[in-house]
Amino acid sequence: MSEENVSATQLRLFIERIETLEEEKKGMADDIKDVYAEAKGTGFDIKTMKTLVRLRKMETAARQEAEALLETYRAALGI
Repeated sequence: MSEENVSATQLRLFIERIETLEEEKKGMADDIKDVYAEAKGTGFDIKTMKTLVRLRKMETAARQEAEALLETYRAALGI
């Protein structure tokens, strides 16, 4: 088998793996959307939930820094 054929085969396999993962990612995104819709249907605020999810992903120090900066800006604006 020549190097060109191997490269083409490897490329095709990579592309197929990426396509499979993209489909899985789309399915997961649809599932997440469904959970948010379900939560909204029971009275939860989606925007606040998304903020909480984002904050929980952050490292503790980064989250504390962001919260402190937000509080500083709020104080400066009198909010």
